[in-house]
Amino acid sequence: MFNFSTLDVSHPVYLTMALVLMFLVLAHVISYCLVKLNKIKSPEELLLRIKSWWWIIGLLFLSILSGLIASIILVAFISFLALKEYLSIVPTRQSDRRVIFWAYLTIPIQYYLVSINWYGLFIIFVPVYVFLVLSVRMVLTGKNSGFIHSVGVLHWGVMLTVYSVSHVAYLLVLPIGELKATGFGLMLFLIMMTQLNDVCQYLFGKLLGRRKIIPAVSPNKTWAGFLGGVISITILSGLIGPFLTPMDIPFSVMAGFVIAVTGFFGDVTISSVKRDLQIKDSGQLLPGHGGILDRIDSLMFTAPLFFHFVRYFYA
Repeated sequence: MFNFSTLDVSHPVYLTMALVLMFLVLAHVISYCLVKLNKIKSPEELLLRIKSWWWIIGLLFLSILSGLIASIILVAFISFLALKEYLSIVPTRQSDRRVIFWAYLTIPIQYYLVSINWYGLFIIFVPVYVFLVLSVRMVLTGKNSGFIHSVGVLHWGVMLTVYSVSHVAYLLVLPIGELKATGFGLMLFLIMMTQLNDVCQYLFGKLLGRRKIIPAVSPNKTWAGFLGGVISITILSGLIGPFLTPMDIPFSVMAGFVIAVTGFFGDVTISSVKRDLQIKDSGQLLPGHGGILDRIDSLMFTAPLFFHFVRYFYA
């Protein structure tokens, strides 16, 4: 693993962190000026979004600078917050409260498997063992009414918030031989491209969007936004990938395409959940953004696919 104690400021991870911070400062200054000039319709929401980004990026960079274990713990904590938020918005039976403890217990176990790099058990622990244990525990409550719905809700929630998100942490320990950058670079690349994909699809949709893709699920999603995001992230990944990861340009381009497409489907999937529950945001944890699920909806889909893409071609 990369030793951050050397303070090699020329390392790609450090340079990327510096560029992200510079971009955030620039965005804050531009937003502040636009607000002062009354060019923004909802200045409070914009400023809240940027302040939240400072906290998000600050915590991410602090964990990276603190090392491997701190970074794994941060991702595990995100899984905890996401599962907690999911269970707070999705209706469950009163009897299921006795089962939820076992769902939370999967988090420390799953991330312990990450920390010791036990891929064989990591990849099947949730979809096999947790699936069986939660089902049996629900049976033991003796409640039959609503069983199929409840077991599906809990299994799917754990799969999304724990299993899928844990692939972000596993990038940190993925053995890939001699790396130009480390697992920290892979993690930064995944998170940056996923979040920028959301931004690009939003901007292209606002500027050029006319034809809706799935208006019943997400009225703001347009073909222009989707294609603009895919093209932008594919090109941007081809530029950043070789600098920050062990991938060459062709593989970086392919990775960017995968992230852009799957990120879109992650976004609209959680939008469908909120539509079904008739809520606007999944929570209020991140001012200006909504809840943690609103922020990592795309990441829950991009993380496992990007992880297996890198593992198949480079590990």
